[in-house]
Amino acid sequence: MTASPLSAPGICASTSRPSPPFVHHTPVLLTSALAAIPRDSVTRFTESWNDLPADPHLPTAPGTAAPYRFRRYGRFRIHGDRLERLPHAAFFQERSVNSVNGGVDRMFAPLHDAVADGPALHTVVRTLWDRLPGPRTGIDTCGVHQIRITATAGAEGHPTPEGIHRDGHCYVAQVLIRRENVRGAESCLYDLRRRPLHRTVLTAPLETIVLDDRRVLHGVSPLRPAPQARTGLRDMLLVDFFRGDARHSPEPPSQAH
Repeated sequence: MTASPLSAPGICASTSRPSPPFVHHTPVLLTSALAAIPRDSVTRFTESWNDLPADPHLPTAPGTAAPYRFRRYGRFRIHGDRLERLPHAAFFQERSVNSVNGGVDRMFAPLHDAVADGPALHTVVRTLWDRLPGPRTGIDTCGVHQIRITATAGAEGHPTPEGIHRDGHCYVAQVLIRRENVRGAESCLYDLRRRPLHRTVLTAPLETIVLDDRRVLHGVSPLRPAPQARTGLRDMLLVDFFRGDARHSPEPPSQAH
């Protein structure tokens, strides 16, 4: 597990010494947590990425008629040791944090019931919520995104078409589910002045980065098929943690510190 602090105090800090703005977990964290539930539940969870519809809000891959991003979405209220599934709704980001699709309600396909109500997702979310890189008081809601990015010899995939950005939440967890026949997709974290903090390529299933979205910018480089491969894919679980009464983006801390 690695982390790197910013020099400026963060708005999440509860003492004079701020907590690190992100943490990079090895697969051990989630592998250990999921070992407590039946193995077939975990298998059904990870295999559900094979049934994601195309993201209707992104153009097709350049030079092709094929989509490169596939997605499902759901929302939950966090109640102690359980999750309450919330009614399906559109996903919204401010234009200020998403220059490509911000400012509009985006309706994605809902999570399958077996995923939304299953023990695997609940275990993952609870484990991550317990280890947020900062105070979690009032952080009682989360959005869950299942995302697959594909790449072909003629068209690379873009995990973050908006470039270096914030997501507009309090905390964001990025969990690798599967990576097959691809190269690239380097995860990069930056401070609010866009100075690099951390670079890594998530390679092992359940390897995870959890970041304070108010103190860290992030981006992911394009992915391409590995040598001798015609196609490749990268499956991710993203979990946004935020206050349930907040529709709009939390304000970032001042960059003047």
